[in-house]
Parts: sequence; structure tokens; C-alpha cells
Amino acid sequence: MDESGPGVTVHAEEALLGLLLPFWQVVIGAVVLVVLVLSVGRLARRGRSRMTTALLVTAAVIAGFTAIGVLLQG
Repeated sequence: MDESGPGVTVHAEEALLGLLLPFWQVVIGAVVLVVLVLSVGRLARRGRSRMTTALLVTAAVIAGFTAIGVLLQG
């Protein structure tokens, strides 16, 4: 039975977008991964002291985000 009328909503456009959404997430993830690999390679070529500083800054950011997440969760 096909119901049509003013109270019926067609969701075909939303279904098509739902099928395309995972593809765009993969594309964005791949671009982020490429940029990350290139930046890590460039940082590694600059030397050991910059790598140490970058690792310490990254660890501090991860710890900060974790602390904020724990505090805002409850």
C-alpha cells in the first residue's frame, strides 16, 4: 500500500546522503593520514631535539584532553 498525501515525508534524499557519508569519511581520513605522515617525516628530518619537544607537547595535549573529558563527563 502506497500512502501519499500531505502528511507523508519522502526520505529518498536522506537515504542517498546516508550511503555517501561513509565514503566522504574515508576520503577525509585518508587526507588527514597523508598530511600526518608528511609532517612527521619533516619533523624527523629536523633533528632529535625537535622530535623530543614535539612528543612532550603531544603528550601534554593528550593528557589535557583526557582530563577535560573526564571532568565534563560527570
